[in-house]
Amino acid sequence: MANFFSKLRTLFTPIHPLPAGNYHYKSPANDPRNYRLHLRLEEDGSGILIINAATILHLNHTAAEYAYNLVMNKSVNEAASQMAQRYHVDESQARKDYQSFIDRIQTLIETPDLDPVTFLDFERKIPLSGHITAPYRLDCAITYRLPESAAASAAPVDRVRQEMSTSEWKTILDKAKLAGIPHIVFTGGEPTLREDLPELIAYAEANDLVTGVLSDGMRFADAPYLDRLLNTGLDHTMILLQPDQDRAWEAIGKTIAADIFLAVHLTIDEQTAGKVSNLLHRLADLGVRAVSLSINNREHLAVLQSATQLAATLGMQLVWDLPVPYSANHPVALEVEEHERTQGAGRAWLYIEPDGDVLPAQGINRVLGNMLTDPWDKIWP
Repeated sequence: MANFFSKLRTLFTPIHPLPAGNYHYKSPANDPRNYRLHLRLEEDGSGILIINAATILHLNHTAAEYAYNLVMNKSVNEAASQMAQRYHVDESQARKDYQSFIDRIQTLIETPDLDPVTFLDFERKIPLSGHITAPYRLDCAITYRLPESAAASAAPVDRVRQEMSTSEWKTILDKAKLAGIPHIVFTGGEPTLREDLPELIAYAEANDLVTGVLSDGMRFADAPYLDRLLNTGLDHTMILLQPDQDRAWEAIGKTIAADIFLAVHLTIDEQTAGKVSNLLHRLADLGVRAVSLSINNREHLAVLQSATQLAATLGMQLVWDLPVPYSANHPVALEVEEHERTQGAGRAWLYIEPDGDVLPAQGINRVLGNMLTDPWDKIWP
């Protein structure tokens, strides 16, 4: 009889969530899919699974546990046994459910353009609704220095005249990991003007963070420098195209040949508006498969819309949420009504200036705190 009541208590004992925290999985070097999973478990047992720093899934308690088992690389049998014990379900059903979860995640890894709701039956959640414990990305402007040929207005040098040291930036990266931020983008100014850029990328990679670089690309034309960047484990890069610079086109060709994800940003302005079609065709011919587009004023809105359609026809993916010139004037923002826009600035991503000050996004000059000197809960209450 005592054994009976013991089992009965087990059935009605509340299930304690797994420990809150941040968990990471990186595919083995011999896996051609080359993917990463970041799981953030919340205090209430729910979770956020981020696939390749791009696809974000909000998970209930059970799905979050399946994700935890996946990130911890547990076998189907091992995970099913654990879930059956914790949730008092049939082990064979737990095995089927876990395998189904794995299959859906693998489909998203292999076909990133799929809608998780339409094709894979994941529950939809309104983007950025509710509280999240940390943003999904940190944009790090490590310098506002510019090449001598660049216009002084290309970076807000009057706002910030001090740069943090290498060790101070490493402190920022440590704080990002502790906060559960999975994705770091190094930008500027021109980030390649800092000779410690490869060291900072390598440090972020060692912290299990996904890394990207936004650059004018001129140094990417230098094969030894590009190799040095790639050897850090860099995950993606974006070249801010200067169409009249032969070296920029050379850099694009070498970066594509290096087999790293490359997006190219094109600002549509008075000089480029009449050349957009030719430029996009040239990029497509080189093998560019992702582009970012913005306009410097709304007089070019029709050109932007035509360019967006042409990019899709050429099979190019649209990248719209990185801190590029005139980043507020991109196709996604300009094609929907103001009240329908998803406001990612200050929620999905944050922007850090060279002195450590945190802004909601590039160009939004409202200081939330200083990432180097202030505690995280002051910056992200």
